[in-house]
Amino acid sequence: MSDAIKVGFVPLASAARGILVVFCDETLKVGPATAKALGGAAELVKRAAAAAAFKGKSGAALDILAPEGVKAERLIVIGTGKASGLKGNDFLKFGGMAASKLKPGSGSMTIMAELPDGAMSSEQAVAIASGLRLRAYKFDRYKTRKKDGEEGALRADVSLAVGDAPAAKKAFASAGAVVDGVIIARDLVNEPPNVLYPEEFARRASQLRKLGVKIEVLDVKAMQKLGMGALLGVGQGSARPSRTVIMRWEGGKKGEAPVAFVGKGVCFDTGGISIKPAGSMEDMKGDMGGAACVVGLMHALAARKAKANVVGAIGLVENMPDGNAQRPGDIVTSMSGQTIEIINTDAEGRLVLADVLWYVARKTKPKFMVDLATLTGAIMVALGTEHAGMFSNNDELAERLLAAGIEVGEKVWRMPLGPEYDKLIDSQFADMKNTGGRHGGSITAAQFLQRFVDGTPWAHLDIAGTAMGAPKTDINQSWGSGYGVRLLDRLVADHYERK
Repeated sequence: MSDAIKVGFVPLASAARGILVVFCDETLKVGPATAKALGGAAELVKRAAAAAAFKGKSGAALDILAPEGVKAERLIVIGTGKASGLKGNDFLKFGGMAASKLKPGSGSMTIMAELPDGAMSSEQAVAIASGLRLRAYKFDRYKTRKKDGEEGALRADVSLAVGDAPAAKKAFASAGAVVDGVIIARDLVNEPPNVLYPEEFARRASQLRKLGVKIEVLDVKAMQKLGMGALLGVGQGSARPSRTVIMRWEGGKKGEAPVAFVGKGVCFDTGGISIKPAGSMEDMKGDMGGAACVVGLMHALAARKAKANVVGAIGLVENMPDGNAQRPGDIVTSMSGQTIEIINTDAEGRLVLADVLWYVARKTKPKFMVDLATLTGAIMVALGTEHAGMFSNNDELAERLLAAGIEVGEKVWRMPLGPEYDKLIDSQFADMKNTGGRHGGSITAAQFLQRFVDGTPWAHLDIAGTAMGAPKTDINQSWGSGYGVRLLDRLVADHYERK
C-alpha cells in the first residue's frame, strides 16, 4: 500500500515546516491565522499575484520560492474562488493540488486549513488530507532504475493546521480507511497479469480476514458442484484455475439482510477463441477493475468498522485461447439453470457475473445488489470516460447511486433497460445468447445480467471508461483509478449510517 505521504493534524497556531500552503478567495483575502503565519510575506503575495495575474480563482495556484518574511522554503497560495460555493470535492482537489507541489525525495509541508472567514471544518480538512494521499499514489514497484527526468519516489510529512486537531484526527481515521481502499483497488488494477492471476487475487482478497472480514473461496470443484457453468466456461482455456471469493462484513444488526456488491474479475482477457487485436491488448490486465473495487470497498468498510452488513463477491477467471477453451457455438448451463449460447468468447464478463449474481441473490438474500464491471467498449462510445454507465431495475437505488456519485465526484449516468432489447439476445438454440451484436452493446449486456438477479433490486455499473486508462485528475495520476470505492462506500454510509 502506498505510504508516500504521512498526514498529521496540528493547531492553527503551529509553526510552519518546509513548504507552506495557504488559501485565499478571489479578492486574495486570507483567514486571520493565515495572515499571522504570513507576517511580512503578505505584501510579497500581493506583488507576486499582480505579476502572475493570479486572481484567486478556484484551482489556481501561486508558487513563491524562498519567500521573504516567512520561515518556509516555498509559499504556495491556492485560490478557492467564492468560499460560499465550495463543496466537499473542491477540498479533495485542493489536497491534490498541494500534493502536486511536492518534489521527489523526502520533505515536509504545512497546510493552513483555513478559509478567509475562519478555520475549515474537520470534514473539509480531512478531504484535503484524502486528496493529498490519493494524488501522491504512484505504482512503480517494478522499476529498478529511473530515466533522466523521471520522477522518483516521494516521501513527505504533511501537517494540516486546523481549528480542532483531535476532531480532524478522529475523522481522518475513517476517511483514511476509504483512501486505503482506493489504493488497494489501484494496486490490483495496475499489477501485471503474470503476477495477479485468479489464485493470487483470491489470496490477496483473503488478507481481509485480518480486519474481521469472513472469507470463503470457491475453487473449481466447488463451483462445478454449484453448477457455475457460465463462469467456468470462460476460464476453461487457461492454465490458471478460476476462483470465486465471497467476503462478508457483519458490522450491522445481527440477522439483518445485507447489501451486496459483485465484481467482474477477468485477470487477463485475450478474448479467447474470438481473440482481440494485438494493439493495446496489454490493457486487458485491468479487466478485473470491478473485482478490485469490491475488494477495496470491503477493506474500507472493515477498516472503518462500518455499521453495516455487506457481502462482496468476485468471480476470478483468465480468458485464454487454448485447445480446451470454449468455442463460439458452445452452449453452457449457468447456476440458475438457464442456458447460454456462446456467440463471441470475448463477451465473457457477463458470463462470470451471471453465476456470481445468481449465487449472491440466492445464498445471501440481499436488500439490493450492485455489480461493477469493465464490461463493454460500447459504454465508452456512449459516455466517454467522465461517467460510468448505470443500469438498474430499481428507481430508488438508481437515484441513490446518482446522488452518491455527484457527492464524491465518481459520476454515473443512467442508461435504459427494457423488454424491447431482450429480443436481441434471444437464441434459437438456447435460452439466450451472450451478445446481441453491435447496436446497443452496453444495453444488451445489462439486459443479459438482469436475467440473473432473481428479482433483487439491482444496479449494474459499466466502468470500462473509468476504472483504467481514464484521464488524469487532481486526485489521480495512476492508470488504475480505483473508481467505485468512494462511490459505494458513500452508498453504504447513506443506507446504514445516515438514516
